[in-house]
Amino acid sequence: MIDSTKYGPWAVIAGGSEGVGSAFAHRLADAGINLVLIARKPGPLEETAEQVRAKGVEVRTLQLDLVAENPLKAVREVTDDVEVGLLVFNAGANSYGHEFVTGDLDRFQDVIDLNITAQLALTHHFGALMKERRRGGILLVGSMAGYMGQAQISIYSAVKSFGRVFAEGLWLEMREYDVDVLELILGVTRTPAMERAGLNMDMPGLNVADPDDVAREGLEHLSDGPIWVAGGNYEAVQKRAGFPRSVLVAKAHAAMKRMLPPAS
Repeated sequence: MIDSTKYGPWAVIAGGSEGVGSAFAHRLADAGINLVLIARKPGPLEETAEQVRAKGVEVRTLQLDLVAENPLKAVREVTDDVEVGLLVFNAGANSYGHEFVTGDLDRFQDVIDLNITAQLALTHHFGALMKERRRGGILLVGSMAGYMGQAQISIYSAVKSFGRVFAEGLWLEMREYDVDVLELILGVTRTPAMERAGLNMDMPGLNVADPDDVAREGLEHLSDGPIWVAGGNYEAVQKRAGFPRSVLVAKAHAAMKRMLPPAS
C-alpha cells in the first residue's frame, strides 16, 4: 500500500482518464489519497472520477489539453488550495507517427510540448513545493521508445529519451530532500490508446502488459528511482541500450513493422 502520509493528501494525475492513468487513480484512491485528474476527453475523465469518488476520496477534474498555452495556470487554479504530495505525469500518448521530413512541424511541436514542455512545467511547480515540505513523489511515465530511434516516431522517441535523462538528474537533485523521483518505463501496454492506434498486440511472443499491473509496479517502486522498467521488459531495455546501434535499430524496426496495421 502506498504511504499516504508521504505522498498525500492529494495526488495530481496528468493523463488520468483511462488506461494506465485510470489504474493509477484507482490504486491511489484505494490508499485514501484525494485526486486531481487531468485529461483531454471529458467522457472518460468523468467516468473515472465517478468510479474513484465511490471509494470515498475527494476528486477534482480538469478537462485540459496540456499543449494549450500556459497549461500550468489552469492546473494551479484547481490545486493551489490543496497540498499535493504526488505528481503522476502520464500524459504522453501523442506520438504523431509520420516521417519527419514530410511531416507537419506543428504536429511535431505538439509532441514536444506535451512530453517535454508541459511535463517540465508541472514538475517544476509541484517539485518546488515538495522540496520545501521535504516529502513527496514525482512519477514520470516513460517509454521503451526512449531507448532507440524509430521510423515514423523519431520525435516521440527523442522526447522520451529526454524524459529518461531528465528523471535521472532530477532524482539526484531531489533525493536529499526526501522527494522520490521515478521514471516508469512502459513497453507495449493494452490501453485504449494502443488499441485505437491499431497495433497488433496479439503477435506470438509479444510481451503485452496490463495497465493495472503497470500502475501497481510504478507505485510499489516509487522509492526505487530513478528508473523502473515495468512489465518484465528489463532485458529488452538492456538490449536496446547496447551496441552496435545500426544492427540493433534495424532489427527493432523490422519487429515494429510486424506490429503496425497495414498502410491504408
